[in-house]
Amino acid sequence: MAWGGWTWFARRVTLQDPETGSAPVRLYGWRHPAILAAGWFALAAGFAQFGATAALGDVARTFGADQTGRSIAAQVGLSGTTLGVGLAVIRLASIGSLPLAGMADRFGRKLTLLGCLALGLALTATAALSPTFWWFVTIFALGRPLLSASNTISGVIAAEETTSRDRAKAIALVTAGYAVGAGLTALLRGVLGDQLGFRGLFALALVPLAVTPLVARKLREPDRYRRLRTGAALGVAVDTGPSEAPPDPAGTSGGLRALWVAGRLRGDLRPRLWLLTALTFAFSFVIGPANTFLFVYAENALGMSRGTTALMVLVAGPLGLGGLLVGRWAADSFGRRRTAATGQVLVALAGMVTYSGTPTGAVGGYLLAIVAAAAYGPATAALAAELFPTSVRASVAGWLVAAGVLGAVAGLLAFGTISDALDSFALAAVVICAPVVLASALFAPLPETVGLELEQSAPE
Repeated sequence: MAWGGWTWFARRVTLQDPETGSAPVRLYGWRHPAILAAGWFALAAGFAQFGATAALGDVARTFGADQTGRSIAAQVGLSGTTLGVGLAVIRLASIGSLPLAGMADRFGRKLTLLGCLALGLALTATAALSPTFWWFVTIFALGRPLLSASNTISGVIAAEETTSRDRAKAIALVTAGYAVGAGLTALLRGVLGDQLGFRGLFALALVPLAVTPLVARKLREPDRYRRLRTGAALGVAVDTGPSEAPPDPAGTSGGLRALWVAGRLRGDLRPRLWLLTALTFAFSFVIGPANTFLFVYAENALGMSRGTTALMVLVAGPLGLGGLLVGRWAADSFGRRRTAATGQVLVALAGMVTYSGTPTGAVGGYLLAIVAAAAYGPATAALAAELFPTSVRASVAGWLVAAGVLGAVAGLLAFGTISDALDSFALAAVVICAPVVLASALFAPLPETVGLELEQSAPE
């Protein structure tokens, strides 16, 4: 199908199908207010989600018992196994984002995003009242899927509101928003220290919750979604006013449609889903323990100060931005697959360096991982969006989040257990990271989508 009829007006592009004469789809540049709003929602989700990681050392010391010796439990406050299980439960809860993201295919991107973010932020603030470590785990586990779904849907909106030339930029902006939110959490903790505490840090989630209604005014339902749900994809006139999605053909609720989306994909699309699922699992198998154990390892095992870890986060900010810019440029210049594969290899190698046993390795490995993961993000998100049609795009994104959750959970459990068994973070990192380097070869069978519009790379 040939697509044409491009018209530029106030940074807006109108894309129309000349063969069917169906109503045009309005697309925007990556700096449009709707994209900036999606980036802000990702920032809020990152701020709330990363609190469990940034404050883990404080949480472990608060709820752990005093112990003697040189064991991990004595250094950290809780055993590696206890921390691994607790963090794995929180990570595993994110699998609930699968049906939540699927709701965006039925009830709309905007409504689902706003609902998930508001509830997720409220639950994060509630975690400030946790009386024990397992209460903390439980409350965070309830909010985690809502925040994961918020970040996922923000990326879908960025992909659907833009053209091929702006898509990687828009996704990079949303990714940067999440990273800024996560970094802000760690920075506030490092600067304010004991004056804030983990309870004060979690309570700060009320701030973005209060701002949400103001930013929501700039968020809009993507025309690609509205056009599909009103039948315009079949050549029917588009109702430009508010619309509700028609009942699902299979009679399935919005939350459940993501659970059976793999079964209704065309035969040529299913291998794409399985490959991306495996790759997402492998990447998260490394990034889960590499990021989540970092602060407790650096401060409690290596003896690094909060000020040092805060400085790491501060330096990581511009480096991460640089990684996003490099990743966006590479995704458009060298292709989505090659950029994503290279990023995955570098992240795995960085994980080994991070836990090599020295403060220099921890800082260097962490910063390398930040740059590599930032470059990996836009390429992979753009590839995932461009390989599947609009009718199932959010559901597929939910599947990939679920794969990432399972990968992170498996990595956390394995890392915590192996570090206890070998009494070594360094050996555990090698066992976890080495296989992921080899797994990057799975990007090769996927189609390259750079330069294609969504209607070309993944028609309905």
